[in-house]
Amino acid sequence: MTLSPSHRLCSVFIPAAGLGERLRPITDHIPKPLLPILGRPQLGHLLERVSTLNPHIIAINLHYKADQIKDYLDPSPFRERIRLFFEDPILGTGGALKNAGALLTEGTFLVHNSDIISDIDLEALLEFHLISGNKVTLAVHDHPQYNNLLVDDKGLFIGIKTSSESEYAKAFTGIAVYEPEFLQFIPQGVSSVVDAWLKAAKAGYKIGTADFTGCYWNDIGTPGTYASAIIHALKEEGEYIFIDPSVKACHDIELNGYISIAHGCIIGPGLSLRNCFILPGTNLRSCIRKNYENCIIGPDFELSLREEEILGSEDGLLPIGTGGSDRRYYRKRSGERNQTVVITRYPENDPDFGRHTEYTIFFRNKGIPVPELYHLEPDKKTAIFEDLGDLSLYSWLKCSRDRWEIEEMYRRVIEIMISIHKIPLSDLRECPLLEDRVFDYEHLRWETSYFVERFIRPFMGLEADISGLNEEFHRLAQEVDRYRKTVIHRDLQSQNIMITKGVPRVIDYQGARIGPPAYDIASLLWDPYFRLNDDTRERLLHHYIEEMNNDLNAEEILKSLIPCRLQRHMQALGAYGFLSVVRGKRYFLKFVPEALRLLKEDILPVRSHYPELSKLIEKL
Repeated sequence: MTLSPSHRLCSVFIPAAGLGERLRPITDHIPKPLLPILGRPQLGHLLERVSTLNPHIIAINLHYKADQIKDYLDPSPFRERIRLFFEDPILGTGGALKNAGALLTEGTFLVHNSDIISDIDLEALLEFHLISGNKVTLAVHDHPQYNNLLVDDKGLFIGIKTSSESEYAKAFTGIAVYEPEFLQFIPQGVSSVVDAWLKAAKAGYKIGTADFTGCYWNDIGTPGTYASAIIHALKEEGEYIFIDPSVKACHDIELNGYISIAHGCIIGPGLSLRNCFILPGTNLRSCIRKNYENCIIGPDFELSLREEEILGSEDGLLPIGTGGSDRRYYRKRSGERNQTVVITRYPENDPDFGRHTEYTIFFRNKGIPVPELYHLEPDKKTAIFEDLGDLSLYSWLKCSRDRWEIEEMYRRVIEIMISIHKIPLSDLRECPLLEDRVFDYEHLRWETSYFVERFIRPFMGLEADISGLNEEFHRLAQEVDRYRKTVIHRDLQSQNIMITKGVPRVIDYQGARIGPPAYDIASLLWDPYFRLNDDTRERLLHHYIEEMNNDLNAEEILKSLIPCRLQRHMQALGAYGFLSVVRGKRYFLKFVPEALRLLKEDILPVRSHYPELSKLIEKL
């Protein structure tokens, strides 16, 4: 929705003067509006969000640690629009608006509390307000803990809930749109905006509500809600770990759960962190071999958090995982030693359930380091597995690490790949579900069709010359299909390698097939999730070829790499298109540029052999 010039928002008011008392001792160091969320202060995220409404002015009131907030705002890209209002004493939610009244009387204005994080559609709220004829429109939602606004059957605000009243109660989100006439109901000095709502409603003015129940909403007013906001932001990015680039020495630490390490932190050797959020400037160099779990760590404090509160418990189970599948994963404490297990629940009629459990038993019997299967409930499509933790190779690489350390970890993963590829095909009689799964011509053609249907058309908006492409896809699939086949993982990328106590383990192997081994090599060494150094990649590839020398022909492996890389990267782009556009998992978009770069690199040696595909890739 694009608002017409006549309906353009005149101003935004952001209350940012509060003491943040419930957040102490955090706010002894950082004012609440500057609390970092994945490396950026909350106020920065909010300014970017409200700027999409294109207001003339962004008014911000200040009191507590005003100089820190002003210093942050001075270089802001929005500084030309920002107007600061200093308060001493704090004027309250009503008095703050009155104090900025000279700016707010020019037209419609939006108020957005600085400690509120949500995905409420601000344009929809503004449009609703302008159509409704309300003098005030309060964005509300159903949030039982905070439901204290009484509304009538038309959604008009009629009062504040008392202990005996419960009908039509909603919670205020901290976001509202006002017409300047409302300001007459606010007295000079300290006052509450709620009192002004009541006065305006009593005087016959329409104080309406817009219900946004179901939207994400969080008030970062306590350590627990602040931590849960960071976790939500990580999930939105499809991540477990954020480490600011300024943090260098973290190669000797153990990471698990959700982690955020802010700017300027120094990490001591041998630390163990699980669900930890480290604030800017914290020095843990002297905390050698210390374990931190479920906490916020600052320069001179450590705040304990309840895991159930920050992660969101579902019937006593803690949801985990950020991948692209429909499966659901939960962590649960079990056993006398209070160890944890992972409960996996599959959708009804998902054939991968049987493959996952049968492949687990088969691979473990062959010495492949997959998680142990503890318990199986086939009728409920539920299995209980060994807990390998949350640290994938992808997340492990978030730390700044020496090249030799990265190469050594990848070498260990290559050893796992070799163990999979060396499984004799005759042994597949022990695993009937895998014995019949061949990565053949039909599956290869499915991948290239997937690339066109899920990436080229809906994602890139291109219409490909299908007749010419189909002939080339036919030849590509024929070429890949004729190479010697082994057991392959088929999705051996960095997010499917878990690092458990420093040791790599394999997950998401239910897609394993009998296919060309170079497909696994391409998945791991030419992975869009992490760009390996070219020299490192060459050494790892050489190590694989040396170790497989008695089982596979080195020349054939090298010859099959380019066609397998083409297949793999087209499949990956198809998946990113599907997951981001159809499934709404937008965080997969960040991997598209590297996957495209790799695909363009793949086609160069064979562009004369696949001219139509080459032309298409050049357009991307």
